[in-house]
Amino acid sequence: MSEQFDAIVIGAGQSGPFLAARLAEAGRKVALVEREHLGGTCVNDGCTPTKTLVASARAAWTVRRAGDLGVRVGGPITVDMKAVKARKDKVVGASIKSLTDWVASLKTLEFIKGAGSFVSPTEVAVGKRRLMAPQIFINTGASATVPDWPGIHSVPYLTNSSMMQLDTLPGHLIIAGASYVGLEFAQMYARFGAKVTVIERGPRPASREDEDISAAIRSILEAEGVTFLFDTTIEAVAKAGHGILLSLQTGKKRASVEGTHFLVALGRTPNTAGLNLGAAGLATDARGFIPVDDHLRTKVDGIWAMGDVNGRGAFTHTSYNDFEVVANNVLDGGKRSIKGRIPVYGLFIDPPLGRIGMSEAEVRQSGKKALMAVMPMSKVARARERSETQGLMKVLVDARSKQILGAAILGIGGDEVVHSLLQLMAAGTPYTTMMETVHIHPTVSELLPTLLGGLKPLE
Repeated sequence: MSEQFDAIVIGAGQSGPFLAARLAEAGRKVALVEREHLGGTCVNDGCTPTKTLVASARAAWTVRRAGDLGVRVGGPITVDMKAVKARKDKVVGASIKSLTDWVASLKTLEFIKGAGSFVSPTEVAVGKRRLMAPQIFINTGASATVPDWPGIHSVPYLTNSSMMQLDTLPGHLIIAGASYVGLEFAQMYARFGAKVTVIERGPRPASREDEDISAAIRSILEAEGVTFLFDTTIEAVAKAGHGILLSLQTGKKRASVEGTHFLVALGRTPNTAGLNLGAAGLATDARGFIPVDDHLRTKVDGIWAMGDVNGRGAFTHTSYNDFEVVANNVLDGGKRSIKGRIPVYGLFIDPPLGRIGMSEAEVRQSGKKALMAVMPMSKVARARERSETQGLMKVLVDARSKQILGAAILGIGGDEVVHSLLQLMAAGTPYTTMMETVHIHPTVSELLPTLLGGLKPLE
């Protein structure tokens, strides 16, 4: 016999728990189903733990370069990886406990541990239990993609999840993939003291960025000892003593590289395989995502898909925004949608990259009449004062409306500073407003008017 609920939420990432809580606070009987842990990727093996590790890595880097700033530190600099992991676990544990206690405090919400799969458009199986509800929300997230290389399953490869359990320093960390996850781990472990090699099948890192941004990212990481192998594919993986041996091909040349640890960072695959979507009348697209409209509704009435699983955003912030949109529609009688949502994200190497809107390549492809300005971070007084002048600032605006089309800030505070431009975009405010506004000196943001003052036609 099925147990009756008002709503079922499958998956407890960055949309699910918050929507379940809003529904419960509205007096609805809610089942929150999760097979692993509350908080999803972000809290458990994504944003929270990695940024905690990034902070430890930066501390090691800061101490090593203290002499450049006139500070003398005696003795060799060492990193206690067990202590680093313990600190990370403490931060993550506190986040999970806070979320767990909050969910447990909601009287009409039942947290059910297990994998949920559809029996019908209104019924979900979790183990031997059968749950029924007129509204079902999917928030099952995504997992690391692992290619089917010969030998890959015979070696102890790592993903962003299993990497979180590492409490020793790799002698030589090999990373497959020079996108955002791979780049963050590459710099992090180079700063901890490991030898790091990144293998990328394309010609440059962070390939979705403009070439000048990619070149600057490469320069930053290579200066810290990271080795890149571009235009290189992995043909096979094998054990080699206590390490791992990768067979490579670059053009017509074949080579190999041996390391102690191997991290696969080649994107993510939506967690849809175990949902039995066919029973609900749903199917995924060619990439495995659940198609939704701008209100996150699937083609089946009463079923929504939020977060990484819907292919409409791959970040914690887009997943949380999905929750806000759905809650507004379902509970508040509103009409919010993701239509017109401005693309925003960061790459959290150090210094970080903050990205909003369109890239230069996208603007050129659109055919829009635009203006562009680029400024090296060496022009920023705050960067020079900290001896951290790597990177650049870049902005594109519509030549007719004077509204900002997009921006990239790779430099100290870039992930924070870029929000000033984001707010102008969201408000539809012309860039001239910022140029006429007095900013605090000495900051990075004070150079935004100067950057905008250098706008020239994009040719």
